[in-house]
Amino acid sequence: MAEPVGEQAKGKGKHREVRTVLRIDSSARKADSVSRQIGDEVLRRLGEYSHRLRVRNWDLGDGMEHIDEHWVAANFTPADARTPAQRDRLAVSDAAVEALQEADVLVLTVPVYNFSIPSALKAWVDHICRAGLTFRYTEDGPEGLLHDRPVYLVMASGGVPFGGPTDFASTYLKQVLQFVGIRDVRLIGAEGVAGDAHAARLGAMNSLEQWLPGGIGRVA
Repeated sequence: MAEPVGEQAKGKGKHREVRTVLRIDSSARKADSVSRQIGDEVLRRLGEYSHRLRVRNWDLGDGMEHIDEHWVAANFTPADARTPAQRDRLAVSDAAVEALQEADVLVLTVPVYNFSIPSALKAWVDHICRAGLTFRYTEDGPEGLLHDRPVYLVMASGGVPFGGPTDFASTYLKQVLQFVGIRDVRLIGAEGVAGDAHAARLGAMNSLEQWLPGGIGRVA
C-alpha cells in the first residue's frame, strides 16, 4: 500500500511535503454535490499535513470546451510551425497540461452520470492526453511522461458499485491516469448516494482514513 501523505508530520517515516495541489471538480451541481463536499474534506486533511499548501482549482462544472478538427490540426502541427490561431486553439489544453505537470497531488472529484463520467471531464481528458507532452509512443507501446503522484479520486454514485461490472467511470479514469504515467490512484468512493447518502459519505470517509488519517470528517 502506498504511503499516506503526511507520514513525516506524524513521525512515521519519510514524507515529501505537499506543495501544489490541483483540484478538479466535475459535478454539474455546486452546493449540494457529494463529491465536492468530500473533496473539501480531502483538502482540509491535506492542509493539516502541510503548512505550505498551494491549491489550484479547475471547476469543470462551469464547462470545458471540446476538441474539434481545428484543435486536432493544431495538435498535430509541430510546435514551432503553429500559426497564432493554432496556438490560441491549444491555449486551454496547454494550460490544463501545465497545471497537471506542476501538481504534487491531484484531487479529482467526480459524480457518476449514467454509468460514466461527466462530459466536461471527458473533454478535460482529451485536452491533457497529448502525444509528446504527457505520453509518447515507443516500440513497446505508449509510455506516460508525467511523474507519478498521489491522486485522490473522489467519486459519488447513486447506485453503481465501484469496481463492479457496470462501473465504467473509476476504471476509465484509472486507465487514463496510468496512460500518462500516474499510477498512485486512491479511490474514495461514496456509492449508493441515492439510497442512503449518509451511509455513502461514511463509507467514503472510511476509505479516506487509510490515506489521510484524521478521524471522521465534517461531511459525515
